[in-house]
Amino acid sequence: MSPTTRRPSPQLDVDALLRDPGTRIIVCCGSGGVGKTTTAAALGLRAAEQGRSVVVLTIDPARRLAQSMGLVELDNTPREVAGVDTSAGGRLDAMMLDMKRTFDEIVETHSTPDKAQQILANPFYQALSSSFAGTQEYMAMEKLGQLRAQADQDGTWDLVVVDTPPSRSALDFLDAPARLGSFLDGRFIRLLAAPAKKGGRAYMKAFSAGVNAVTGTLTKVLGAQVLKDVQTFVAALDTMFGGFRERADATYQLLQHEGTAFLVVAAPERDALREAAYFVERLARDDMPLGGLVLNRVHEVAPGAPSAERALAAAEALGEGSGHTLTQQLLRLHADRVRVAEREQQISERFTGAHRTVPVRRVRARAQDVHDLPGLRDIGADLAG
Repeated sequence: MSPTTRRPSPQLDVDALLRDPGTRIIVCCGSGGVGKTTTAAALGLRAAEQGRSVVVLTIDPARRLAQSMGLVELDNTPREVAGVDTSAGGRLDAMMLDMKRTFDEIVETHSTPDKAQQILANPFYQALSSSFAGTQEYMAMEKLGQLRAQADQDGTWDLVVVDTPPSRSALDFLDAPARLGSFLDGRFIRLLAAPAKKGGRAYMKAFSAGVNAVTGTLTKVLGAQVLKDVQTFVAALDTMFGGFRERADATYQLLQHEGTAFLVVAAPERDALREAAYFVERLARDDMPLGGLVLNRVHEVAPGAPSAERALAAAEALGEGSGHTLTQQLLRLHADRVRVAEREQQISERFTGAHRTVPVRRVRARAQDVHDLPGLRDIGADLAG
């Protein structure tokens, strides 16, 4: 089938998704640097101004969401966003995940004050809660579960919009919580909790093998001190082990619920769309509800505009030294823009050709980054088509 006769992808109806009271969670996912944070913020703002009570959870170290919403800062507590049109009865809160604070809250909630203090002061716990592989993704799932539980309990929000962590792979958001939960509840931790055997050789051999299998984080500390810190940590945390995997599993099941919609965000670039394709296939395999693809930062050419070849020919026809230098520059700039748009179209058609049933919504590229509510409204208008 030629590009001119290719059947177009179905259109993603964002407003229908936002207005549906059955939509309780929207997860914006995709590779890093494709505009997930801005998309999440624009969706939250548009939903709030259409009457939904929304909280946006971002896991973005650049803090762009706070700036675009006019907030001095975001932290682990939802804060109401000023300047939102609430005439339809909605509201908008926003927060930024603090993974260590979220982990601390779990410890404080599920431990006695004395044990919580022991755990929080433990060097192994401090490394685990701050930099351990998978902790950020696990805590994002933990916080999502907390927000949804609060919404169900007191009705504070009827929609949670999640901006997933910037990851090397888009699949980390789904995989890392299970890995961390398995680590905390698994055989490795039970091994560390076991008393050392006589002479210590067999134990230290197993200990070294276990550490090497997890991450290099623990190897930065001397072996004997690690052993002491881990044993102290495990002894203090024994009442909590059963909960980590169960909470991760419960949130995972929540993501599979029909009230959840995943929006895969991608730029019209090969690597970003390759990640998007992986994610679409993974969501289907795990029976998770895919809302559609947001193709972000798309360059467009007005209908009827001259082709790149015609623009370049016109620039050449004006001739050098004709006094039309500015016109020539504009024609060449137009030709470059047309070629960029054509290349993006070809790349995006590879995705849509392989995933014909996935609804798509295109968001045009902007000359500048979005940094305020009017800019987010403009993005929201593009999302709604």
